[in-house]
Amino acid sequence: MSRSSLMPQAFVSTDRIRSLFTEAMSQMYRAEVPQYGTLIELVADVNAGCLENDPDLRERLTQAGELERIDVERHGAIRLGTAEELFTIRRLFAVMGMQPVGYYDLSVAGVPVHSTSFRPIDEAALNVNPFRVFTSLLRLELIEDEGLRAEAEAILAARRIYTPRAVALIERHEQNGGLTEAEAREFVAEALETFRWHGEATVSAETYKRLHDAHRLIADVVSFKGPHINHLTPRTLDIDAVQARMPERGITPKAVIEGPPRRHCDILLRQTSFKALEETIIFSGDKDAVQGTHTARFGEIEQRGVALTAKGRALYDQLLASVRGEVQVGAGGAKAGAYDDELATRFKALPDSWDELRKADLAFFRYSATPAGIAAAVGSTLPSDPAALIAKGYLAFAPIVYEDFLPVSAAGIFQSNLGTDQQQNYATHSNRDAFEAALGATVQDELALYAERQATSLEAAMEALGLAGLQLKTVA
Repeated sequence: MSRSSLMPQAFVSTDRIRSLFTEAMSQMYRAEVPQYGTLIELVADVNAGCLENDPDLRERLTQAGELERIDVERHGAIRLGTAEELFTIRRLFAVMGMQPVGYYDLSVAGVPVHSTSFRPIDEAALNVNPFRVFTSLLRLELIEDEGLRAEAEAILAARRIYTPRAVALIERHEQNGGLTEAEAREFVAEALETFRWHGEATVSAETYKRLHDAHRLIADVVSFKGPHINHLTPRTLDIDAVQARMPERGITPKAVIEGPPRRHCDILLRQTSFKALEETIIFSGDKDAVQGTHTARFGEIEQRGVALTAKGRALYDQLLASVRGEVQVGAGGAKAGAYDDELATRFKALPDSWDELRKADLAFFRYSATPAGIAAAVGSTLPSDPAALIAKGYLAFAPIVYEDFLPVSAAGIFQSNLGTDQQQNYATHSNRDAFEAALGATVQDELALYAERQATSLEAAMEALGLAGLQLKTVA
């Protein structure tokens, strides 16, 4: 036996496993949803144009280490049916270095789920591959018909959405602290089966109709072998350009872009999508293999801006609610222009310059010592006030990109693709405790993560300027 065969095999990084999985998922989804390939080409064209025409944007992305991630950046979405499924998906994503961040209650917007986002949280890992999966758990208690609720519970309890080998490899990762390259590739192949589309329903046509009548999303979660990936979203640098050019590629976009209006300084998250596919399905238990169609999966595009502080987010929520409460966008999009105009008008109350956002403590920023500052620090004492350092050009700041989601926007995308005529109000309250109990973990606080990144960057910058250890109260 050779010496090399006795040596323990090295584990690959979770970043490597996440990148392998993202590529495999993208290839699978491209085969399942041909328009996804068209969308990726359109986004790539728009992004290339943005970078060519905006050198400042290219420089900012380069300095932040974000330029290389733009082309590989994706977010997916799945909907689970049981606590056990959610518990295991947390363990599956942990193999890829992804943790649950944020709690989202979509029931307040008429969608009977609550959710979290699985993603990397370390800045270096995000810049390697910021793959995210918006993961929702069906709230069966919101099904009013007790008989239908019990039937749905029984259907979900009988299914197994993870392959035995995927579970075994999850356990190996947990026990050994990692996977080898060969194990990682096998894990990706096995895990992918959970997200694959299956055209055979696990219920009869009659059961499907009753679930569908209760809510289209309930039928989507309960009626199939697993949580097929609903969409795989690329990141664009100009969502308005993508929205305008989608019809040129044979894609019909939704009426309005969800989230904030177009701004010079992008904030949070803007999203649009194209109409969900009508996919042929075969129902179970019918003598003559009855065929039908199912509409759930769709294409989505997003543009990401700066993460807002609690103060900034409160102002954002207030401004958005004021518009949505007064201007309704119909299914035909007849009032889309009016909505966009009103949105832009109301959002003038939120500063549209990086410096104003920073001074007002409305957004999070990454700080760095400039070459001029480092040179000036040699043999002299610099002012300890960050504001003075910024004024002298010794301390630079750049926006920290928002890595998470917006519940109102997510619900808007869901409703647009489930049918804009289906609005349902659930007399309920968010149930984070139940969600975290099912998850088997506490979700990370996204605002705390951004605040930590801002504070860490400022401390490192001040240390580089020879000002380490100072008690910094403000950077305004």
